Amino acid sequence: MLLDLDRGSPPVRRVTVLLPYPFPRPFDYAVPEGLDPQPGDIVLVPLNRREETGVVWDSAPDETVPGHKLKPLIAIVDTPPMAEPLRRMVDWMAAYTLSPPGEVMAMALRVVRQLPGPTSGWRRASPLPDVRMTAARHKVLAVLAVHEPIAGPDLTRAAGVSAAVVRGMADHGLLVPALLPEIAPFGRPRVSDADVVLSPDQDGVAAALRAKVAARAFSVTLLDGVTGSGKTEVYLEAVAECLRQNRQALVLLPEIALSSQWLSRFERRFEVAPAVWHSDLGSRVRRITWRAVAEGRAPVVVGARSALFLPFPDLGLVIVDEEHETAFKQEDGVVYNARDMAVVRARFCAAPAVLVSATPSLETVANVEAGRYSRLHLPSRHAGAALPTIEAIDLRETPPERGRFLAPPLVAAVQQSLERGEQAMLFLNRRGYAPLTLCRTCGHRMQCPNCTAWLVEHRARRELQCHHCGHAVPIPIECPECKAPHSLTPVGPGVERITEEATQIFPDARILVMASDTMPGPDAAAEAARAIEAREVDLIIGTQIVAKGWHFPHLTLVGVVDADLGLAGGDLRASERTVQLLHQVAGRAGRAEAPGRVLLQTFSPEHPVMQALLRGNLEDFMASEAAQRRPGNWPPYGRLAALIVSADSAASADALARDLGQAAPSGEGIQVLGPAPAPLSILRGRHRRRLLLKTRRDVAVQPLLLAWLAKVKVPREGRVDVDVDPVSFL
Repeated sequence: MLLDLDRGSPPVRRVTVLLPYPFPRPFDYAVPEGLDPQPGDIVLVPLNRREETGVVWDSAPDETVPGHKLKPLIAIVDTPPMAEPLRRMVDWMAAYTLSPPGEVMAMALRVVRQLPGPTSGWRRASPLPDVRMTAARHKVLAVLAVHEPIAGPDLTRAAGVSAAVVRGMADHGLLVPALLPEIAPFGRPRVSDADVVLSPDQDGVAAALRAKVAARAFSVTLLDGVTGSGKTEVYLEAVAECLRQNRQALVLLPEIALSSQWLSRFERRFEVAPAVWHSDLGSRVRRITWRAVAEGRAPVVVGARSALFLPFPDLGLVIVDEEHETAFKQEDGVVYNARDMAVVRARFCAAPAVLVSATPSLETVANVEAGRYSRLHLPSRHAGAALPTIEAIDLRETPPERGRFLAPPLVAAVQQSLERGEQAMLFLNRRGYAPLTLCRTCGHRMQCPNCTAWLVEHRARRELQCHHCGHAVPIPIECPECKAPHSLTPVGPGVERITEEATQIFPDARILVMASDTMPGPDAAAEAARAIEAREVDLIIGTQIVAKGWHFPHLTLVGVVDADLGLAGGDLRASERTVQLLHQVAGRAGRAEAPGRVLLQTFSPEHPVMQALLRGNLEDFMASEAAQRRPGNWPPYGRLAALIVSADSAASADALARDLGQAAPSGEGIQVLGPAPAPLSILRGRHRRRLLLKTRRDVAVQPLLLAWLAKVKVPREGRVDVDVDPVSFL
């Protein structure tokens, strides 16, 4: 835009630049001669006394600012621009979550400042100078005579010389630098139907998905079906159609670090590996992947929720696998649900979104019932495998032996499976050795000094740890309260304690523990999967990560140690989450020829969750859940937004929460609950209070929240975080 705001001065072209900081709007900058920035261009600009990277934005400049006060752009960064669909998503997401647009944009711009430049290597000088030659130098030249240019490390390795030899040859003019030819980091997937064998049900569903991709239009489809029904094979057919359309595909997984089997399945189908995006990647791999995606040279990306913000120039398909998983909700920084934002990204890209789950969330089911989403269903397991039988072990009638946690029927079932040469699994969604440590003498409980949480014993590491803030201390020899020696005792089981018990009961079994403590990344997970598939493991003991899509053909028995665990507390979605988790865990059993069996240890076999699992009737359970939520306008039949107040002192937190409570909105279909202490009333040393805004579904919560927050001044020591559509109430 050209403006002449200063009399006598030439017109100044100005643009708005969004910076990756929590500013309320983009900043205006002057455009110097020789530059022609366009919306989406990534630019260097001055900010205070430093240079910052930003994106030329679509908003109009502030015409009231005199041109001579504007700082000029420094440069346009030599990297692909941020495409319009991604810019629109940033603006939409910022407005929806009430986050500063710069903080949302930062998730898409995080690696740009560190993008790799051209890579250089060495070639022979021509002509070669007349210098002293050695045997080592002859080896280097012989390697280069066959192939040049070559990167320095590759050259020293091929010639069998040290890096000092290469440097000396360069100093004497025998070698000169040369740019290496760029190698595509990701191969082009082979799209062929020759080796794909689908059942009639799968084939029909795959054809429907292919048609949606070929239409090149926005749509949302729920792909559901029983565990082991082959949902992955079906949606990979949609990926194949996307590749035929020469568009890019994105697959989101809730735990990308545990996706080794998925990646193997993809490589078998397409003969190349996809691009992978998650937090465990090194910075160099992230930079290479980012640029490959931006240049359209990464046809398929599989990633965690942050992959949503990669710069796809032509995204043609978005798949959210295990869409019900709460791991898709980001709770820190910009608070958002990647499942919902994936639908938004697909809409702005005119692409279909496919939400995949054996246990769909009630939100997704409600969208299907309302006609906003379509549904495709796979009713039976692939290749004729039968669903496992599910039985309850009533712990009131057959309790474990004193000091143990595995009931006799479960012990007998595991023993029988092991004797048949089959694999068994024990599931307990609790890390560590014990969730609580107390003193037998005075009753003192070991609590985190920074959080309202008990310290969890990790016996292998000989420490007590808070799973919320990470605080850890060695296990004390004496009680810190009464000083009684050796009086601290663990209460309740974690997977480490179940492992200890299983080792005593099944001394000959080869046991593998699958928990985030024992499998910290994708390499460890891949090795665990390999060992299980190779039948090097007899008994698997795991937390919730064992429920996420694993396929172990020789696993026939799953025992749930504490099926009631997720039902405690007042969480709105406690029953829904428990039935989803236990159904997914149960689905690991009997996925091949041998039939599967699932045993649930419970004190409440009559609970609706247990009855739904025992009868295999999840649809009736979800209908019952919906019937309970609908009258009170609870999600998905109403809207929720949480205000989380935090401060350094309880008095400050109470005062700020009280002020917000007094300024709370009111009206028909609007209700504010609280203020009240958060379940974790102290977290990382800060005192926390919560207020919850509940409205009818047709009420927009964002304007209510903005007006509400504008009425209350937040003191310097206080903070108010907004969580639209909360899934956690801690």
